[in-house]
Amino acid sequence: MNAIEPAARQQAADASAFKRTFTAMHAATRRSPVVERNRRQARLDALIALTHDNAERFVTAISADFGHRSAHETRLLELFPSLEAIRHTRSHFGAWMKPQRKSASIWFRPGRARIISQPLGVVGIIVPWNYPLFLAISPLAAALAAGNRVMIKMSEFTPRTGELLAELVAKYFNAEDVSVVLGDASVGADFARLPFDHLLFTGSTKVGHDIMRMAADNLTPVTLELGGKSPAIVGPEYSMAKAAERIMVGKLLNAGQTCIAPDYVLVPAGREQDFVDAARGVVAKCFPDMANTPDYTAIVNDRHYQRLQGYVADARERGAQIEPLSTALADDTRRKLPPLALLKVDDNMRVMQDEIFGPLLPILPYKDLDAAIAYVNQHPRPLALYYFGHDGAARDRVLNETVAGGVTINDTILHIAQEELPFGGVGPSGMGHYHGIEGFRTFSKQKAVFYQSGLNGMSLFNPPYGALFERLTKFLIR
Repeated sequence: MNAIEPAARQQAADASAFKRTFTAMHAATRRSPVVERNRRQARLDALIALTHDNAERFVTAISADFGHRSAHETRLLELFPSLEAIRHTRSHFGAWMKPQRKSASIWFRPGRARIISQPLGVVGIIVPWNYPLFLAISPLAAALAAGNRVMIKMSEFTPRTGELLAELVAKYFNAEDVSVVLGDASVGADFARLPFDHLLFTGSTKVGHDIMRMAADNLTPVTLELGGKSPAIVGPEYSMAKAAERIMVGKLLNAGQTCIAPDYVLVPAGREQDFVDAARGVVAKCFPDMANTPDYTAIVNDRHYQRLQGYVADARERGAQIEPLSTALADDTRRKLPPLALLKVDDNMRVMQDEIFGPLLPILPYKDLDAAIAYVNQHPRPLALYYFGHDGAARDRVLNETVAGGVTINDTILHIAQEELPFGGVGPSGMGHYHGIEGFRTFSKQKAVFYQSGLNGMSLFNPPYGALFERLTKFLIR
């Protein structure tokens, strides 16, 4: 017997199981479309208990999946924002559920207009490997608050985290409310082809194309949270030391494996080495013993480690100047890659074409603000943009003349932590939003309702059309 056959049979059985789960969930949403507030509250309570009570198990599982993930970063970047998202949603979803009064057109009064938020039904969430807890929990909280049942496909690159979440979801939730699906890319493709009422995917732009094509067969609406090359622009009057500190801290979270990490830095021409020197100081201060520190995360797997090494080799061959930012050497065995700055880069290099997703940071000079803005606008619109400067006019030009999914001024990353702000990309960096009320709206049907008054003049417009009708329509379209 071919050794592959048992695995193939198991995969087919798993696919059949999650398709049955979807069928049961779908039937339940059509049988009981109304999900009362207390049921939603109970699901959010269960989600916060699941996350809070098993925090250290998640820390251990995620670190094991990465080979080493800083426990401090997992608590700060996964557990804290997950719990904050649930708590914010739990505090506000009751108000979000209430019908919204809208002004009826003057021509149709005393009729009334309202918007009623209804659950869509079954929501699918495809989770990436880089933040496997937060990027499962945050959209899950929004989907549950909106009254949906949810299926979550975890990444095959973080199997321990996926197995743990599957175990805990089975413990804390009814199987027809929330379900976790595990498996490789082929399972993910089968998952994306299910006729969900909404599908949220977080991952690469390349895979995002495939997800959208698969969802299109069922006309499934999608929210795509992708990535791209997020720029940081340092204004000429801003302290290079402060800019380097905030940029490097944001860049090196999760060893750069963050969708909104600064992907390249634009600095005033002639100051590239100033930035590199300042960045070295930041790295030395944050990671004084980078080779042994538990605070620096490994690259998630060998494929991504080799991809990053390939970027460096390609850039060096094409004339880039490679500047180590640490005295530590790359550790192939543990997949620890110390940060590198790259000078003299150009758009022919792979490091300037692909989203880096690692601790490599190209530094580009710009002549003036016009040139910096033009460079950003000549490339696909990014998921995030960062501007460092005290000049309000220059700051407003960057905000108004560039388009990005989100912006942080004089820092990095922090806009994603604001539950009152929508999070989402634009164009190649994604479509749609979630976080806070935006997530509730994404996973709800905003149903328009008009209530006709018993006293109204609509009969004046009934056929057969005569002189009165002509006079009225002439008045309306005057």
